[in-house]
Amino acid sequence: MRRASARSDGGDGPAGARTLVRLQAEPPVWRLGGPVGGLRLRRYRATDHATVLDLHREGLAQVGLRPGDGVYYDHDFFRMEEIYLRNDGEFLVGESDGEIVAMGGLRRADLVPGGSSRAFGGYALGNPTLDVAEMVRLRVRPDRQRRGYGAAVVRALEERAVELGYRLLKGDTTAYQQAALTLYRSFGWKETRREKIGGIENIYIEKRLR
Repeated sequence: MRRASARSDGGDGPAGARTLVRLQAEPPVWRLGGPVGGLRLRRYRATDHATVLDLHREGLAQVGLRPGDGVYYDHDFFRMEEIYLRNDGEFLVGESDGEIVAMGGLRRADLVPGGSSRAFGGYALGNPTLDVAEMVRLRVRPDRQRRGYGAAVVRALEERAVELGYRLLKGDTTAYQQAALTLYRSFGWKETRREKIGGIENIYIEKRLR
């Protein structure tokens, strides 16, 4: 099933204004740009695990985050089906030239605690009422940044959040990740507060959907 296109207008480089086209409703598929050198977004599969975990770790290392700092954590990558795909969430990967180069997820905000407790693998059963989702794990491989790929992932995940019925999107980043903060702001996200965790300034943001 083909869907209408959407503008992928984000602060992730000159390619950010290219059109993101929904190719398939379920499982969701989008395309940004042409068949060569463009980006194809699709739902995460179990066979993607090692690649997305490496991409996550590479992205954090790029801005100086590391295990044990109270901000870095990766336990959710070992519970992808449970946290994202079977619990009113979503996780997308972006492929270019046959390689996974981008990713991002949506998960119910009532499943994982906030602040420093996240780093210790907290997890709880969710409230039956869908209300707030977190946008998390937004990563673009360093050699593919500034091509509009991050903007495409944000746009697609926002679309999925609306389809799933969420009222509010939340997220967080750090003061080290200014490019991510600029990208979110370009989509209308607002900063709500800041918190020091292990000496690192964590910035909390949100966007109302309805």
